[in-house]
Amino acid sequence: MEEEDYLMISGLQHFSFCRRQWALIHVENQWEENLRTVEGELFHKRAHEEELTEKRGDLLVTHGMKVASRTMGVTGVCDVVEFHQDPDGIALRGWDGFWKPYPVEYKKGLPKAVDADRLQLCAQAMCLEEMLVCSIPEGSLFYGESRRREEVEFSTCLRSQVEEMFREMHDYFQRGYTPKSKRTKSCNACSLKEVCLPQLGKTLSVQEYLNNAMKEE
Repeated sequence: MEEEDYLMISGLQHFSFCRRQWALIHVENQWEENLRTVEGELFHKRAHEEELTEKRGDLLVTHGMKVASRTMGVTGVCDVVEFHQDPDGIALRGWDGFWKPYPVEYKKGLPKAVDADRLQLCAQAMCLEEMLVCSIPEGSLFYGESRRREEVEFSTCLRSQVEEMFREMHDYFQRGYTPKSKRTKSCNACSLKEVCLPQLGKTLSVQEYLNNAMKEE
C-alpha cells in the first residue's frame, strides 16, 4: 500500500464509536466542532508542545512521535512514548544502552467502559513494534480528569480487533462508502449530529443530501 493511501490511527476511535461518524469525517470530509472536541484538541496540543525528547535517569520520554505501519496501512502520532532502560530492550540511535518502549496516550475525560481508547493505544503499539522490531506487551492511557493512568494489556483479542477494524476502514474508504444513520444513545454526544441528522433516518450520504438541497433551491 502506498503511503498516500494510509489511514489515520486516530480514526480508529471514531470508527469504534460509530462507523458512520468515521465515514463522515474521513470519507466525506465533514467535521463540526463542539466543546468536547475543542477541549480534547487543546489537551493533546499541550502534550505535544513539550520538549521532543527528555531523559530522566533510566527513562527517556519522547513526545509527538510519528508512527506508521506498512502492514496495516496506517499512520499517526503517539502522544508520549516512554523508553525504559532494560538489558532485554532494543538499541536506540544516539543513546547508550538498551530500552523498552511503552506508549502512553493522553485523554481529556474519564476512563470509558468501551474499548475505543484501548484500541487506539494498541494500534500505536503495533506500529511501534513494526518500526522498532520489538514486542510491546502493554501501555497506558492517562485521563486528564482523573489524573490517573489506566494500564492496557495488548492482548491477542485486542490486536485482532485492531486489524479487523482497519481492514473494514480501508474497504469503506476505497469504496467511498458511508453507512446509513441509525440513532443510538451516543448520538447526543456526537459533534456531527447536526450533519448526520440521525433523527431523519436518511439513507443518502451527506454530500448527496446537500446536492439535492441545492438543486431544490
